[in-house]
Amino acid sequence: MLPQRLSHRERVRLALEHKVTDRVPVAFVCSGVNQPARPGLEHYLRSHRSIVIDEYLRPILDIQMIGAEYVGPPLAPRQDIWGVIRKEVSYGSGSYNEIDHYPLGEAADIDDVLRHRWPSTDWFDYKCIPEQIRRINADEQFCILGPNSNPFESTWYMRGFQRTLTDLMLKPELIDCILQKVTEFFLAHGRKILQAADGQIDLMFTADDIGGQTGLLMSPKLWRRHIMPHHRAINEMIHSFGAKVIYHSDGSVMDAVGGLVEMGIDVLQALQFDAAGMDPAALKYKYGDRLCFQGGISVQKTLPFGTAEDVRRETAERIGVLGAGGGYILGPSHAIQAGTPPQNIVAMFETALSTPMNP
Repeated sequence: MLPQRLSHRERVRLALEHKVTDRVPVAFVCSGVNQPARPGLEHYLRSHRSIVIDEYLRPILDIQMIGAEYVGPPLAPRQDIWGVIRKEVSYGSGSYNEIDHYPLGEAADIDDVLRHRWPSTDWFDYKCIPEQIRRINADEQFCILGPNSNPFESTWYMRGFQRTLTDLMLKPELIDCILQKVTEFFLAHGRKILQAADGQIDLMFTADDIGGQTGLLMSPKLWRRHIMPHHRAINEMIHSFGAKVIYHSDGSVMDAVGGLVEMGIDVLQALQFDAAGMDPAALKYKYGDRLCFQGGISVQKTLPFGTAEDVRRETAERIGVLGAGGGYILGPSHAIQAGTPPQNIVAMFETALSTPMNP
């Protein structure tokens, strides 16, 4: 029999072992409450619960993320370690940082790729990681999530999305070279993070959006040839430390799930069921014995445009289907956007806390 209340870490670990827990685990993974929606939620919680957001969320969210601190060469404003530069683009009530400069956009050949200033693990302080984990676990043990590895996305951030897809057909050797350099960094970076954590990291976040609203962004053959081997190498490294792999992709990815399992992921994250062909019952039936799931509450329809009752219904359905027998960590399918009623956000969390798990 389960104890009356599990720690956050115990709850997630049991779910990842496909076991029923005291309640469904809950997490923001590749998600959260975007800034335009956050003040509304803050006001609602203060008015109705006399509590602020962080106090409200801490006992609910079971996963906390850590990472190494950047100590490398100074970067230009809005520049990342790959040399990509972004600019702020307003959508009215908020803004996104859109890519403004692709540092390998004009690369003509492999020599141009090799001349690029590639990031080094020397640019990061890994000694801070044990202290981060100690602070997170000061009062209670959480599931600790390590940071992202996204080879394909990092590649097209540097090269350009359309150009990368074209190059996969016309200049595959150039894209393979970029992918290899990116993966070499992620392997070294992830290994040092896991070494510094000394067994305290339970999950490592990986990602690559390979699905659009209606289907995959490329053929399964191209994906298997160019993208999959890099993730397989990263996943094998993560597993060698005893951690599990959570993999994020938005969109319609049903045609790739078998390959994702084959390449070694443990948890499929996002679960954008508003995309074509994405079916929670089919996912659980076909892959639930080999795969866990995270996310699944719609940020396209239900959370922003449904009623609180719609949110409660969808949340309970996800727990009933994906959480049957364990193997599910609930959360929004991506960031909660501007205009989302705070009542709906609270309805998602409180339904998660109160819905019994099915054996």
